[in-house]
Amino acid sequence: MIACEQGDIVLVVFAFTDESGDKRRPAVILSTSDYHRNRQEAIIAAITSNVDRVLCGDHLIAGWREAGLLWPSTATGIIRTVKRSMIERRLGKMPAADMEAIRGQLRRVLAL
Repeated sequence: MIACEQGDIVLVVFAFTDESGDKRRPAVILSTSDYHRNRQEAIIAAITSNVDRVLCGDHLIAGWREAGLLWPSTATGIIRTVKRSMIERRLGKMPAADMEAIRGQLRRVLAL
């Protein structure tokens, strides 16, 4: 199991919702070290290279290169809890300003 912390960009195997297959996709870790301490799961937000459509809860990543991503990308409002064993590897780290914007989007969509 890969150690991870909030803001890490990781490669995760996502199962399709209709269970017809899966796809490897980057994601950002949203959960904290306290959460990970006694759990085998991590809370993540999916990342997409589709930057033409930014929906409610999404954040266009300004520092995508710094984050270790290959293409301009958007952190989506698509949030999942996954087993940490599904994380294949760490790709990079979300820049602090982008991570704060993602937290702001989460507060907005969840009314926190």
